[in-house]
Amino acid sequence: MSDIMDDDIANVVLAPVKRKKGAKNKIINVSRGVVHVHATFNNTKVCVTDMNGNVLTWSSAGKQGFKGSRKSTAYAAQVVAVEACKRAMTTYGLRDVEVEIKGPGAGRESAVRGVVASGLEIGALRDMTPVPHNGCRPPKRRRV
Repeated sequence: MSDIMDDDIANVVLAPVKRKKGAKNKIINVSRGVVHVHATFNNTKVCVTDMNGNVLTWSSAGKQGFKGSRKSTAYAAQVVAVEACKRAMTTYGLRDVEVEIKGPGAGRESAVRGVVASGLEIGALRDMTPVPHNGCRPPKRRRV
């Protein structure tokens, strides 16, 4: 009974985490996929999917440890792309990809360079940035 009531933190043993019962995810081999690059003014996100759109891996500048204005740099985008693609290559055996870029951020081109640097073969490069069809109403004219 005295060992349960110990106040010493070093002696505390945590119980192992119980896993939920159910189907385990089987790691499958995917040779072709799509790399989605979302480059905003504040961050860069890279998501690697198979050809059906099922997510294999993802990464963002915040996940890689960049904070604040460093998240929006070209270097951060390259690091993010390399990390996401390397993980997809090692885990799923990805080799050939199509790259879809969305957004106006600074990490557009450098993210593509990161995909190439990771060793993936790029088959197609598409710009998926949404373009407004005359968009929102502009603010009223300024009177001075």
